[in-house]
Formats: sequence, C-alpha cells, structure tokens
Amino acid sequence: MNIQHCLLLCLLNLAYFLALAGGKNTFQLSTNFRRSSFPDGFVFGAGSSSYQYEGATELDGRRPSIWDTFTSEHPEKIEDHSSGKVAEDFYHHYEEDITLLKGIGLDSYRFSISWPRIFPEGKITRGVNWEGVNFYNSLIDKLLSNGIQPLVTLFHWDVPQTLEDEYKGLLSPNIVNDYYDFVDFCFKEFGDRVKHWVTVNEPNLMSMYGYAYGYNAPGRCSDYIGNCTEGNSATEPYIVVHHLILCHAAAVKLYREKYQASQGGLIGITVFTAWMVPKYDNVASRKAASRERDFLIGWIMHPITYGDYPVTMRYFVGNRLPEFTEAQVKMVIGSFDFIGVNYYTASYAEDITSYSSVNLSYTTDSRVNKTTGKNGIPIGEPTGCSWLYIYPKGLHKLMLYLKRKYNHPAIYITENGMGDSSSLSLAEALEDRLRIKYHHLHLLSLLKAIKEGVDIRGYYIWSFLDDFEWDQGYTVRFGITYIDYTNKLKRYIKQSAFWFKNFLQKENRTTASSLLYSE
Repeated sequence: MNIQHCLLLCLLNLAYFLALAGGKNTFQLSTNFRRSSFPDGFVFGAGSSSYQYEGATELDGRRPSIWDTFTSEHPEKIEDHSSGKVAEDFYHHYEEDITLLKGIGLDSYRFSISWPRIFPEGKITRGVNWEGVNFYNSLIDKLLSNGIQPLVTLFHWDVPQTLEDEYKGLLSPNIVNDYYDFVDFCFKEFGDRVKHWVTVNEPNLMSMYGYAYGYNAPGRCSDYIGNCTEGNSATEPYIVVHHLILCHAAAVKLYREKYQASQGGLIGITVFTAWMVPKYDNVASRKAASRERDFLIGWIMHPITYGDYPVTMRYFVGNRLPEFTEAQVKMVIGSFDFIGVNYYTASYAEDITSYSSVNLSYTTDSRVNKTTGKNGIPIGEPTGCSWLYIYPKGLHKLMLYLKRKYNHPAIYITENGMGDSSSLSLAEALEDRLRIKYHHLHLLSLLKAIKEGVDIRGYYIWSFLDDFEWDQGYTVRFGITYIDYTNKLKRYIKQSAFWFKNFLQKENRTTASSLLYSE
C-alpha cells in the first residue's frame, strides 16, 4: 500500500468519527443491529458495472458497445445528454477505489466485464484484446490482495456494436454462440480466482427498456409506444429475453461441465424485481398484482425453475411468446446455483378494465396499471428519484414469495439502493441520511426474511460510486461515495459509507453507531 492509499484510509477513519460527532436531530437506532446480527458467512458488498463506471471507452483496444452508439446517436434519450465515455474513470482509479472499499470494511465487490473490451469485434475468432484482459486480471488480483472477493457479472447490457451491426445482436439466436465463446474465455482466464459468477444482469429490465419502451440501448420500440425509428414492442422484448435465457443456460451448462469442479465457484443470474401491492382490497387488484409479478419476475424465474414461461404469460401473449425446444428445456431447468435479486421499490397494481388488441406491446400485455400512489398518498417515502419510493417491507414479502414459488433458491441481493438528485450541493449530498435510513430498513426486512427461513447469503449496495445511470445519465446519484465530476473526478465519502463502516465492524463499541438520519 503506497503513502497515498494510507492517507486515504486515515482520512476515511477521521471523517467517520467527525461525522458521528456532528449532525442535528439524529434518530437513535438499536445498537444490537449490526453485521453480527446476520448469519456467519453472510456477505456484504457493493456493486458496479462496466459501462456505468469504467470510462476509457476508446482506450487500450476497446471498441464500441451498443451503449456507446446509443448515447452518441440519441443523446436526447439521456436526461442530461451524457454518456459513459468517461463515467467515474474506474479504469484508471480502481486502486484508489479498492482502498476505499477496504476502508469501509466491505467483503465483496461486484463488477462486470466489458465484452467489447475483451473481444473488441465481439468474437474470439476476430481477436482478443489482451490489454483489456490485463486490466481485469489486475483488478481481480488487487481486490483479493485487499481481502475483497469479486462477484463478476459476465453481461451487463454492453453488446459489442459489431454484433448489433452484423445480426441485430440480442434479436438473433446467433448471440448465444458468441456469448458462449466470450464466457468460456472469461471462465478460463479469471475463474481460478472468481468464485461467484452472474451470467446476465436483469434480462427482463434490459429487454423492457431497450426493446419495449426504447428508453435504453439499442432504443427499439413500436412507434405507438415511443420515439423509435425501428422495433416491435409486441414481439422483440420476448425474443430478447428468450435469447438471454438461452445464453444464461448455455453458460451455466458450460461452467458446470468444464470448470466448476476444478474452480469451485457458483453461478447464477440476476433478476430485476419490484414488489406489487394490490391497489384495492378486491379480487381484481390481487389478480393484477399476481399477473404483474409473473410478467416481471416469473418471466425469468419460471423458465429456469420449471422450464417454461408462466401460464399467465402464455395465455395473454399467445404465439408472440417464444417456445423452448425439448433440449432447451432440459438445459434451462435448474440452471442456477443462486439467484441475484435487484430490488429498489414497490408499486400499486390494479386491473385494466379496457384493453386494446390493436397496438400490442409487452408494456400492456399484463393488463395491469401500475401507480406509485393511492388517493394522493405515495406508496412510501419519496427519494431523489421520481420512480423510487422507500418500501422495505416489499423486500421481505418478495423474499418469502421467491422461497414459496420457486423452490427455496439461494439468494444474493445484488442491488439495493436509492438515488439523490444531482442538484444537491456537495455538503447536502454527503449528508445522505435518507440513504442510511433506506439501507437500515431494508437490511432489517432482509434479516426478518432470513429468520423466517429464506436462504439469503449476501447484500450488495447499489452503488459504490455515483455513476452513469443509463437514461437518467448523471442526474441522480446512487453512490455511497460522491464523485465530483467538475473537479478531476475526486472521490468523497458520504455519511452512508461511514454508517456502513460502523455497521460492519466486528467489534462495535461506538455508542454513536445508532446515527440514522436527520429530518
């Protein structure tokens, strides 16, 4: 560890104790709630993804992904017209950032491998970018030397643009073979040190936003749904998820047959979730909430558990929903050692009484109207994101739901967090006590589910750093670490990071550990 990194750790500790001494109108929490409240071996980590963090998009042999192209050609679809071209420049700051991770006391760091940084032309036959490989090797080694375990996501939405140009990327079954070669290389190159793999991050959300609404790359949708030049919201979202499930299952089969015995790792998939609350106390609203859970969560979980999509989806989508062959069913069923769950918030669900069969779309196929409020009252405490309200009991209900409906899977919470508005001053952003409240309440809900028998093995904060938040750009800040985009990307530790540092201490003697939030 060099002098700069030692100073960073000293400053982190100093800032932590100064933070505990300051602050007005603080609420006191029970000092009994801490890391030791959770089972032995429970993992606490923080997350990131390649395009949202790394920057260096044109350096050292990396070629464009669909997100580079999308942000360049459609800046109007990003709230602040920004991109991940620089992002937090994690590519050049990773050593500094790992020092901060260690200082907070986190056990694990979740990151994704950029497909076009490893295979610039998308295919192994067109060449490997060894500078990119060396970056990930250095990152993994640096994490491990600091006692931090990597959790690696193999695909976090950055399809190489060459494959999009060649055969429309995820819309073609050809993607399965090219993805297979990519993950085979990653298992071979990094698997001796990586013990937890996520095959695909949120196939349901990527498909929904990229191919139904057109908000995200590659920006496809029907013209009656959004401002898109091409696409079909009635069919393409289902095709994309189908291919991503096949990519996932092929990767799991490969890992289990070729690598798992010698490398000793685990492999799973991450699903975007939200809890659905019946808007009214009637049968119609309860059925609507159940349907929406099938269309969001069951879309992924049902095939990998039972070999097909939910009956509700088969009924409402009909022949627009792809079929699995017998061989694919065998490969897909049980294709996970664990499930990654990304949970942020909840919505009310009510039945749509009038439905048009003309302009079909995934966005309306479930016949559910989702709202964040009822009778003028929001479903939970508002945050800096218009879509995100604090609803921690939804996480508890979701855990029990997954246990009951999908055969008691092992679960890692791979993302949980909230965003602040970027309009806050530096001082206001660092005083993020609402984020502390958010994490504290969600961890309490998680602990309750564990005590009720759910097999939950870890919790990853989203996000470690403020980052490029897809179509929201840099207008919201999800990090427990502040990034000063106007001053050389300087890192500032927020109050939430101090709280986690105290929470994670194995011997917690600080009476001020109960710091929560200010009103």
